[in-house]
Amino acid sequence: MLDLTQHPHRRWNPLRRDWVLVSPHRAKRPWQGQTESPTQTEPPRYDPHCYLCPGNERAAGQQNSRYETTFVFENDFPALLPNTPDEEVSSGELMRAEGEPGICRVVCFSPRHDLTLAKMSISEIGRVVDLWIEQYVELGANPLINSVQIFENRGEMMGASNPHPHCQIWANHRLPNELAIELESFNDYWRRVGRSLLADYAAKEDERIVFENEHFTTVVPFWAVWPYETMIIPKVHMTSMEQMNNIEHDAFSEALQQLTRRYDALFNTPFPYSMGFHQRPTDGEAHEAFHWHAHFYPPLLRSASVRKFLVGYEMLGMPQRDITPEMAAAQLRE
Repeated sequence: MLDLTQHPHRRWNPLRRDWVLVSPHRAKRPWQGQTESPTQTEPPRYDPHCYLCPGNERAAGQQNSRYETTFVFENDFPALLPNTPDEEVSSGELMRAEGEPGICRVVCFSPRHDLTLAKMSISEIGRVVDLWIEQYVELGANPLINSVQIFENRGEMMGASNPHPHCQIWANHRLPNELAIELESFNDYWRRVGRSLLADYAAKEDERIVFENEHFTTVVPFWAVWPYETMIIPKVHMTSMEQMNNIEHDAFSEALQQLTRRYDALFNTPFPYSMGFHQRPTDGEAHEAFHWHAHFYPPLLRSASVRKFLVGYEMLGMPQRDITPEMAAAQLRE
């Protein structure tokens, strides 16, 4: 009989509609590969050389306001530009390119250089959530924009170019790959079953739950690729953040606080990750099947100094993990 705690097996990801290989017997293998140097120094409350601290000059020469809560500004080095021609250049079906106009912004969580989500109060996180909602609604109302992607890269290991707690918003004219794949999966499940894919999944979860309150479930998904990957899922079907009421808003802020604090406590280090929210496209359609949610993708594997790499078989075959999602959830709960 197949034992998911001992035998190699594949797990199906219903959001991406692909497989991940799980090899629990490999969790005991010795490690002689690359190790990282975890951050141990505490950052100051204010850094006069930080491009994102209040009142400081940014790299491109603009000066920040002396903001006292959250702060948003147009990215000085954006990946997308609003005046890009929306045109196609092709040489047959095998060589195609399309202009991709868009808008990029930066959101500072707090004027404090040292105040990460894990160190914030629920009300302080709530102000960040308010700004995320405002930006999603504002950018989504622009006829140029059909997708608003909010994301945070935390830590040098995840490519963060500045340690001041902040996130980015990339608003695209077209749907990015991951959102388009999930949208198709949500629509297919809705057509066949008549319910939300993630609402049904969250209702079935148990041993992989890391934290839950009345309105949100934080879980290491059954199909997780990264060792301590998690999702935050609203228990009630909502297509985007602005549909939350005040109670749900506070419950979501609590879920963010609880998860990020557990991450930092796991290896007693500021936990690196990439995280972001998938919400319904902003193309004017209802997208009633879509169920908004948060993804957290942390790279650490066994300790603060050993990271997970997606290489070799994972680039050429399929994603693979050694620590089972059940083991990871238990560690985060504890």
